Amino acid sequence: MEKANETMAEAMKAVSAQMTAHMKREQANKVHSYRSLNRVAKKGQILFTGSSLMEQFPVAELAASRGLGKIVYNRGIGGTTTEDFLREIDTVLFDLEPSVVFINIGTNDIREWDDGRDWMESLLANYEKILKQCRERLPDAKVYVMAYYPVNANVDQSPGAQGMLKVRTNENVRLVNGKAAELAARYGYEYIDVNDGLTDAEGNLKAEYTIEGVHMYAEAYEVVYRNLQKYLE
Repeated sequence: MEKANETMAEAMKAVSAQMTAHMKREQANKVHSYRSLNRVAKKGQILFTGSSLMEQFPVAELAASRGLGKIVYNRGIGGTTTEDFLREIDTVLFDLEPSVVFINIGTNDIREWDDGRDWMESLLANYEKILKQCRERLPDAKVYVMAYYPVNANVDQSPGAQGMLKVRTNENVRLVNGKAAELAARYGYEYIDVNDGLTDAEGNLKAEYTIEGVHMYAEAYEVVYRNLQKYLE
């Protein structure tokens, strides 16, 4: 039995390594595409940037369908941490020279790290570096720090889904949202709580809005769009 457990553990580790390698390739491909798009993009427009929860936000389509009449770019990349974001910050932010920026980055930092780092301390330190660069390199831009979204640990009981939610609990999301709001204020930026209408009576992300407890369907993003629409007009 012990040998069987060791074999299973090794198999799971191998699968995890393959998934990580695949994700890194996908991220590199996305960065390559964004660099090409940035060369022809119109400068000074509205930018949404962050990780998969931003990449999957159909904000440009929602804005167009509601007659916004402004150019909206999305430079979210799935799986991105704050460290990844800082490494590619020109591609996902500054190359576009945006006049308005909406950021949602850091949910992938809310986890146990192999090197034992404190996730919140690391996340906030990197987020501060991001906002500091925004203040220095885009002094006239409006920058909005978006709240991290709630989660629902009851939707998907698979090991993968439960693994994502081991540290990314609603309690931790609330804690780090408070810290993000303080950080935004420190740099003269506005924090936006976009979560009104996303949660059920227990404070979980509504089951009908989420794929596996973290990522969201278009119906949820319609709620998010309504919550931030006034900042776009």
